[in-house]
Amino acid sequence: MNEISPASRFSVEPSVANHFAWLRTRLGIERTFMAWIRTAVSLIGFGFTIVQFFQRLQGMEGTGILRKMRPQEPRDLGLALIATGIGALAISSWQYRRELGYLWSEPFRAIAGVGDRPHRTPAFLAAMVLIVIGIAAFVSVFFHFL
Repeated sequence: MNEISPASRFSVEPSVANHFAWLRTRLGIERTFMAWIRTAVSLIGFGFTIVQFFQRLQGMEGTGILRKMRPQEPRDLGLALIATGIGALAISSWQYRRELGYLWSEPFRAIAGVGDRPHRTPAFLAAMVLIVIGIAAFVSVFFHFL
């Protein structure tokens, strides 16, 4: 079956209005990606905090709440939240790069601006650093509480 690219279904005429529409789309993709980063950071941070909080709580005398739960439950919940944050960062980074590649594809190059390819963005760099931090937090929690 012959597959038709979505961009080949229409023509892109270089104009100021089209360039600004392209910029609005580009900034919308950036805002969405940064919202995913914010959510992932919250998940990773909250997962790590849960583990640390319950570790300290277990060391305190007279806390009856811990008798009702297995000692590994906070660790498991923390690991699940950290893994979810890492997964959200990985998936949103892949989607972000894919969408940028589409916006910089041949039909849109005339209205995209200067340069032949998408520029590296600080948000993407921050996401890669946060993935590494998330993996370090996961490994730290996993091996510290075995």
